[in-house]
Amino acid sequence: MSETTAQQDTPGHRESEQVVEVEQASDQPVDAVWARLVTHEGVEALLGQGARLGSKGEPWHADDGSHGVTRSYHPGEQLRVSWHADEHAPATLVDLQLHPAGTGSRLLLRHERLPAGAPVPALRQRWEEALARLSR
Repeated sequence: MSETTAQQDTPGHRESEQVVEVEQASDQPVDAVWARLVTHEGVEALLGQGARLGSKGEPWHADDGSHGVTRSYHPGEQLRVSWHADEHAPATLVDLQLHPAGTGSRLLLRHERLPAGAPVPALRQRWEEALARLSR
């Protein structure tokens, strides 16, 4: 688990952004974790009650107001979505990667492009809890 500040270059200036990274080990192999992730229950475990994932480019919405678009979908390896905390929040990026680890797996989630003042401790807790639910 970590919290970092990354430097992002944009034309004319440099801007800091916050990043939250969380990691969770699972006794389940990658295929089993992925199979759970893509179920109705798994998507809700990650993104929140009411969330449904579509294909790349399709929007998702959760009951808590968070929403975004599926950006990348590589079965058994990676899921990347844009993530807005609510209708007024800026777009951020959530990247979940699954890696084999012995007979189990390792889940690594990186939430980036967080604006200054983002509730980093609350986001870290949200993602830690989500990965714990997925890794069961």
